Order: sequence, then C-alpha cells, then structure tokens
Amino acid sequence: MRGFSQVDVFASELTLGNPVAVVHDADDLDDEQMAGFARWTNLSETTFLLRPSTPDADYRVRIFTTARELPFAGHPTLGSARAWLAAGGRPRRDDELVQECAAGLVRVRVDGDRLAFAAPPLLRDGPIDPGELAEVVAALGLDPARVVDATWADNGPGWAALLLDSARTVLALDPDPARFGVIDKVGVVGPHPDGSDAAFEVRAFVPGSIGEDPVTGSLNASIGQWLTSTGRAPASYVAAQGTRLQRRGRVHVDRTDDDVWVGGQATVGVTGSVAL
Repeated sequence: MRGFSQVDVFASELTLGNPVAVVHDADDLDDEQMAGFARWTNLSETTFLLRPSTPDADYRVRIFTTARELPFAGHPTLGSARAWLAAGGRPRRDDELVQECAAGLVRVRVDGDRLAFAAPPLLRDGPIDPGELAEVVAALGLDPARVVDATWADNGPGWAALLLDSARTVLALDPDPARFGVIDKVGVVGPHPDGSDAAFEVRAFVPGSIGEDPVTGSLNASIGQWLTSTGRAPASYVAAQGTRLQRRGRVHVDRTDDDVWVGGQATVGVTGSVAL
C-alpha cells in the first residue's frame, strides 16, 4: 500500500476545477504499472511522485494520461505540488519548490492557498499551416472571420491556439470531433467584456481522448506567453475555463520580466492509500 491523493485544481471549491490523481512514494513502480493505473483512474492525468534525481529538485513527478506519458502538464504540476506539500513535503525554500519532470525543472511558487508554476519554454511556436488551420476552423464549426490570430503554443502536450473575437464566440463552440485532422489538441481563447470577473474565456479540445478538458494549465501557460508578449493581454490577468462543463476554473496569469507564472487554488479532495 502507498499514499494516494486526488486534488481539484484551479478552483476554490471542490468539484468545480480539474481533478488529478496522485500516487505517492512511487519509486518502485515500473512504466506498465503506472500506465495501467492511469488508465484505471480514467482521469485526464494521473501523476506519480518519486525521489528527485538531482539535488536541485524537491521531488520528481511522472505524468500519465490514459494513453501516454507527458513530459509536462500544468494542472498535474499544481495538483502534485499540493499533494506533496499536504503529505508533509518540505521544500528548500518556504515560498517556492522545484519539481523535476521529463521536461526539466519547473519552479512552483507557494503563496498561501494558491500555487503557481513558471511556464516552461515552448517546444514549438509560430504560424500554423493554412490548410491545417482551415481543418481546425471547420472542425470547431467557426466562421473564419471570427479568428483573430492563431499560433502553435506547444510546451509539451502539442497545443495549437486560436484567438477568437470574444468569449461569447468561445462559449458557443460545438466542435465535431470527427472533423479534426492532423491537429488534435486545440486551445481557443477570447476576451470577456470589460468589467467581467475574468479577462478571457479559454476552452481546450482533445477529441481523440478526453474530448474537452475542464481547466488546462499547460494551455493557459502558452496562451499567457503568447498574449502578454504580443500586447493582447496585460501583464496580469485571470482566465476562466470550464464554464460549458459546469466548472468554475480560474487561472491566474502573471508575467514578471521573462517569466510567466500560471496559478490557482488546489484542493485535496481525497486522501488514502492504494494497493499498487
């Protein structure tokens, strides 16, 4: 038996964010055991906490979807950090911990009940092939005139991002999963009217596996890098995600010099042990 947690990320109230399963003390588990358990939880991601392989990290994490291992993902990073802290983990610094993952070392700021990770560098950015973009637009059921801009925003999972003319357009999307082509991980973002409690609405579509992700840290990280660097968003803003799925995700994005921090609250909802 080993420790187990389930953490709801990017929401102040349990059941309104995005859950991640966390297995503690997983050093003796092999790849197939981890992959099999991730399939069994049937969540978008399951993580496994291990001893770090470098003295620069506080712990190491491996991140699995139901289909494959990811080098990095956002809400599993914050959920794993919260679970590690709640289980008695003590970072070297009171206000920051360092997570080791396949994508490298990720800094996580601790600010009361809010955690924030430093967005990793993009693996791929720049324009999307026009033909591939046209497929995405068709799959989303979009009028092309509502697309303000589009870019690759891949920091590990493979995101392509579209900026739309409004949050209303984002919320109205009803994609056809069968029409997605080569690009099958698509994030969309659109601005809310001034005075709203969130500056942008975000949705994330992964038609080949989970369908629509409730609240997505990695996507919000790359969108934050994109929008703040192009002047389309202020240095600090809040994004809403999960609205169409009856969630109330709130993602806080803050640019400080060259760093973009992506954070939110994370609540441990389940603790116990698992027979792995």
